[in-house]
Amino acid sequence: MDVTHLEHVVIALIIQLSLLPFVSARVAGVIPVAILLGREIAQHEYRLGIQRGWAWGETLPVGMFEGVWRGWTLDSVLDVLLPALACGLLALMIGFKKRHTAKNS
Repeated sequence: MDVTHLEHVVIALIIQLSLLPFVSARVAGVIPVAILLGREIAQHEYRLGIQRGWAWGETLPVGMFEGVWRGWTLDSVLDVLLPALACGLLALMIGFKKRHTAKNS
């Protein structure tokens, strides 16, 4: 596990917690995961473009969804998967706490 994985988990949880007053815990968890997923896909597209001789100012020589299925490494998978697990766990804990307090009221 790299330090960037921990950074991504912390950033995702901060975003999730900051969105909780406005949306449900599930929605608040999906948003940071979607942001991190989009970031990883964009990094894959740029990496593929650079491998193909792309330079700034030119059109990126990458297919529309090529960054989605090419360029994934274990590091980039963990950059998305670990925050997704952390946000999912937090959403489950919040949901469990709400159900538990509603039952006892």
